[in-house]
Amino acid sequence: MQASEIYVQNLERHLAQENPLLVDVAKNFQTIDKVANSLGLLRSDQSTARQIPWWPLVSVLGLFSSGKSTFINHFLGQKVQRSGVQAVDDKFTVLCYSPDPEVKTLPGLALDVDPRFPFYRISQEIEEAMEGEGKRINAYLQLKTCNSENLKGKILIDSPGFDADAQRSATLRITKHIIDISDLVLIFFDARRPEPGAMRDTLEYLVKTSVDRHDSEKFIYILNQIDVTAREDSLAEVVAAWKSALAERGLNVTHFYTIFSPEVEINCDNDYVKQRLIARRDRDLEEIHRRIKQVEVKRAYRVLSTLDQTAKELKDQAIPELVKALTGWRNWTLRLDTLILAALIGAVVFGGVTTGFWFNPLADAIAAGAGLVILGIFHWLFSSIFKAIYRRRLARRQKQLGLRFNLVRAFNQCANWRLFATGKIRGWSDKVGEELEKIVNQADILIQRLNDQMTNPSGESSAKKETEKPAVAEAAKAEPVAAAPVS
Repeated sequence: MQASEIYVQNLERHLAQENPLLVDVAKNFQTIDKVANSLGLLRSDQSTARQIPWWPLVSVLGLFSSGKSTFINHFLGQKVQRSGVQAVDDKFTVLCYSPDPEVKTLPGLALDVDPRFPFYRISQEIEEAMEGEGKRINAYLQLKTCNSENLKGKILIDSPGFDADAQRSATLRITKHIIDISDLVLIFFDARRPEPGAMRDTLEYLVKTSVDRHDSEKFIYILNQIDVTAREDSLAEVVAAWKSALAERGLNVTHFYTIFSPEVEINCDNDYVKQRLIARRDRDLEEIHRRIKQVEVKRAYRVLSTLDQTAKELKDQAIPELVKALTGWRNWTLRLDTLILAALIGAVVFGGVTTGFWFNPLADAIAAGAGLVILGIFHWLFSSIFKAIYRRRLARRQKQLGLRFNLVRAFNQCANWRLFATGKIRGWSDKVGEELEKIVNQADILIQRLNDQMTNPSGESSAKKETEKPAVAEAAKAEPVAAAPVS
């Protein structure tokens, strides 16, 4: 049994304990994996289920000195992260609960080899981004344990001060990974730097990454350290300046949460302004804490949404792009092969008529052999040229669409003699497409069942709802979608 299959089985047991509705989700991810593996869109050691962290995940991102660590310490009720005006922590820090009252710091290796944590095998991605850096995993990640009730049942990730990190490529790769798997993303901005010049390259990347996502609702934008606006009563101007700076980069933030540390004494003689800022801070802090505590509830929806989006991405984007490229490669190669074959036949006929070698068996054999060699050479040449063309197109399309599936790898695997001879792509058929459609439909049904757990528009008693057992719930009890046999 492969490591990816073992991971999915363990995740299945974990989700079953968390919410019985999610029991079949892991199996459906396994079906997606088998289809993608058979086409070469995923490696055998990869799994789409790794988008789902074992515990609800809250990420805290932003520039250095934006108050991220101070916020985390306040939320946890103890000083776990170092804070200061300069970039203090230079690693991505995973914070998880421990009954031990002493804060312990474990190396990044603890995260890289444990599939339950959000950075499983992240060293491979770091190595791809920067050769030789994968083995330095401890320089990028660390795990801290904390005995805080607010941390029970969830994981927090604190990012390093982005502009202080010299390993830009690896940092961007890790940041993208964090954003993809997080249930809630807190993005911090510094009210002391309201001008657009404060937008460093990495934060600009972070902002662009959050635009046009299907899960954009999980992003919270926080303007921290607003106490600096008290003396001139300029909070509205600072908020407007940041909104304008972000809008220039394509992100229209409709609401900023505005906070500052409760431990900070506001330097302002105007009591009205001071109390107004404190009231606004307390209101927004309470709302942020509420959103963090709600990740357990919203996580089930996000898991089902991820299943739905992954199946649709494979069925409606990755596979059509792959099929289009493979069909184009085969058709163009066949057309030019046909032209060369026709030219060779014409040359043989012309030569036979003018020289009379048709009546010489040895000459016939030599002509046939030479024709096959020439045809083979041209076929290899045309095939190689069109493979190179379609590889470049697929690489460009994969980047444009932001696909998690490797189109170029799949093309290299599927563009073979079997496809050229039969026109059939190994691993893909109408039946496989139907199985993926069933996964999408089942995800919709499970979301309806989750709605039944969370809502009761009719106001019926729970006992009556239980006895009625709506048909939609019965339909969702069907066996999870099994992987279709690969043709």
